Amino acid sequence: MMKIHTMVAEDEQLAREELIYLLEREQDIKLLPSAETGEQLVELYKEYEPDVIFLDVHMPGMRGIEAAKKILELAYIETPLFIFTTAYDDYAVEAFDIEAVDYMLKPYDTERFQKAMNRLRKRMRQLKSKDKQLSKQSIPSSSKLLIDNDDRTIVLSPDAIYYAVPYKRMLEIHTEDKVIYSRMSLQELEKKLQGHAFFRTHRSYLVNLNHIQEITPWFNGASNITLQDKNQTKIPVSRTARKHLFDLFGS
Repeated sequence: MMKIHTMVAEDEQLAREELIYLLEREQDIKLLPSAETGEQLVELYKEYEPDVIFLDVHMPGMRGIEAAKKILELAYIETPLFIFTTAYDDYAVEAFDIEAVDYMLKPYDTERFQKAMNRLRKRMRQLKSKDKQLSKQSIPSSSKLLIDNDDRTIVLSPDAIYYAVPYKRMLEIHTEDKVIYSRMSLQELEKKLQGHAFFRTHRSYLVNLNHIQEITPWFNGASNITLQDKNQTKIPVSRTARKHLFDLFGS
């Protein structure tokens, strides 16, 4: 059974406990630590990367809507789903502006909660089906790249690249025996490498799948990969990216 990693963000203790109680009864839900403020939610998201967040619209400090928008800015590869909760119904339009799965009014009604869960599961199935289709796409043969390096342009084979990572205002492109510095962004390099065996394991890392030696568990569902270079470089893999990585290898 696919587990849905779920986080609750609610500043009112009774409302938070009630929602957690309802979620604990769902067999496919795995609860993550809860947040009591928008600021705390953003930090917890960075650590746990939940699949779905039950988010109170009106919280002290950073409002729920603002926290959701901040998380969408931080998210990469796969954005979390949101189900908003509130005691008032005048936030509904704003909530659905960020494509929320659903919107529940307090106090929670069991039947209404189940309706929200059904919508969530349907959306999760749609996303999983889309991911499988993407993972089945074939990777075409490589061709040379032109990399701007200060006043020079370097001709480089994609297969020569082990990984790339931003460093200060430059992009480090690591090969077997050297590091090439470029002023292009990681996103620009990723676009140049579309159709080749490269994968974003993390917001800041683009890795050549053909140079991975092993994948080892880390914490909170995240992993590390070890590359086949002389330094046995270790690269972080987020929990969300790990799912896609194993799909690409057919696991």
